[in-house]
Amino acid sequence: MKDLTRYFYNLLTSKGISENTAEYLNLFIGICILSVIIFLLDFIMKKVIVAIFKSYASKSKNTFDDYLVKNKTFDYLAHIVPLSLIVWILPMLFIAFPTAERYLEIVFNIMVIVLTIWVLRSVLRTFRDFLKSLTSFKDKPIDSYVQVFMIFVWSIGAVFIFSSMTGKSIWTFLTAIGAMSAVILLIFKDTILGFVASIQVAVNDTVRIGDWITMEKYGADGDVIEINLSSVKVQNFDKTITTIPTYHLTSESFRNWRGMMDSGGRRIKRALLIKTTSISFLSEKDIEKLKKIELITEYIESIQKDIDGYNQEYKIDKSILINGRNLTNMGVFRVYVELYLENHPYINNNMTIMSRQLAPSAQGTPLEIYAFCNDKIWKNYERIMADIFDHLLSTIPYFDLEIFELNYIIEK
Repeated sequence: MKDLTRYFYNLLTSKGISENTAEYLNLFIGICILSVIIFLLDFIMKKVIVAIFKSYASKSKNTFDDYLVKNKTFDYLAHIVPLSLIVWILPMLFIAFPTAERYLEIVFNIMVIVLTIWVLRSVLRTFRDFLKSLTSFKDKPIDSYVQVFMIFVWSIGAVFIFSSMTGKSIWTFLTAIGAMSAVILLIFKDTILGFVASIQVAVNDTVRIGDWITMEKYGADGDVIEINLSSVKVQNFDKTITTIPTYHLTSESFRNWRGMMDSGGRRIKRALLIKTTSISFLSEKDIEKLKKIELITEYIESIQKDIDGYNQEYKIDKSILINGRNLTNMGVFRVYVELYLENHPYINNNMTIMSRQLAPSAQGTPLEIYAFCNDKIWKNYERIMADIFDHLLSTIPYFDLEIFELNYIIEK
């Protein structure tokens, strides 16, 4: 090969051309021929070999090779052979120009290193995309680990590049990096914190891709769409994107709604404000009227029998309702609410169902409804909850109760 690169030099000098001119002409002709060879070789590698791999990937049932094609792994590999050929022939072609040969060798060595990094990057991205397609890895922070590996690859690549540029040993740079470790830790503080946080998030399973989280400090209230080394992206319900530093998920408080989504229902917790002065004992006439409400007929008959037995046993004077045991419109309404919820098709009967009276306040006496809707989709949940409270608000007058409303007195 060495004799071949000197062929035109020997030919030209034999024709009487000066050695200096022959050297330059030999170099020019050699570069032209090498350029054509490299162009043809690169064309063949890309159009033939890469095409074969792409054809095989399209027919294969395995999706991993499809991701290799998508991330251009074969395209990058196709450049390795032509570039390696250049590096091999370069010293022989520039044998008469040692200074230029040395600089060009450094340039092409750097190109080989960068191309190798691109190949590794495409392979890592292929693994990332392939793992994301698997059900068991869909909610894992794969991007974080890929970014860490890429930082490591680029760091090693930078060491090789500087070693090639300066001619110093690789161990010299590694020793220098060790001496500057404190500075490096300071520069890459956020990256290191993000990496540690990503591991903690994955190991402790605190956040997954697809989780609904709420972090009021950053205005985040929506679904996690990406977890990488430096940040977590949350798509809010108004379709805006909030970016949160990854390490804040381990150092600060946030709410993850996954437990609710994985449970049997989404909680309904809302109170009706009852006007306190509308709460009263039920007379016989009131009781007979409420018995016509089918949902509580059995309850009223049963509890009234128990109350009458108690009052008769202790000879209670019932000429005044306050004496002895009595039913109240609020108490019967509470029972009605619970029975209504228990019979509602969208309320989970295997979870807590309760209507409870809270402490009276200046805004009336709250009657809190506590239950779980078995449809957890936000839009459906809101509709079901609205239907329930529409019904209850419409029911209140049948019990001679009133909803508290604050009236403002405007003085003229």
